Amino acid sequence: MTTPTLIFDLDGTLSDPLKGFTLSINYAFDHFGLESVSEDDLRAHVGPPLDESIAILTQTEDPDFIGELIEKYRERYIEIGFAENVLYDGIIGALSELLDEGVSMGVCSTKRVDMVERVLMQHELIDCFDFVSGGDVGLTKDMQLGRLLDAGTIEGPAIMIGDRRFDLVAAALNGLPSAGVLWGYGSKEELLLESPSYLLSTPDELSTFYLSE
Repeated sequence: MTTPTLIFDLDGTLSDPLKGFTLSINYAFDHFGLESVSEDDLRAHVGPPLDESIAILTQTEDPDFIGELIEKYRERYIEIGFAENVLYDGIIGALSELLDEGVSMGVCSTKRVDMVERVLMQHELIDCFDFVSGGDVGLTKDMQLGRLLDAGTIEGPAIMIGDRRFDLVAAALNGLPSAGVLWGYGSKEELLLESPSYLLSTPDELSTFYLSE
């Protein structure tokens, strides 16, 4: 059987971005005189496209204002916020085992690619992956996966792995199976609604489900 390529989401799947995300959002909000938002209130916004989250949090549909907030958010995130990402326990061991098995792996995140690469480099994970795909405002994850498939970056069978419905929906729209992970920010109920091929409770199971193929 052909070994599938494993395509990982970043936030909520490989690393926990909540601290840097919260501080960078509030850095931007403070600059524009907006009320700060608590970590707990921001948990639901880890994973969705940043422009959509900011629109909800500010209750505005003004694309220019949303764009200004995103630029201010990125000002802090690119300097400090990325370094506040923390790897989930068990990720390093699981990735090492998959590498030892010769599994091809990539990352597909809606974060801008330079930010994704900074997070991976700070944790010395960049060399684990054959490709890194980053997004931007207006570029959805299903569009990213479609481009990777069209370009031949993803060849043969592949599985999209992520913690939110957006990851699973993107996979389905591109005819790919998916694996939902329960250590991130999506609930079990959220993930099950999208009928993932796998549902993983701990990072250790990343190698288990592959080896069961």
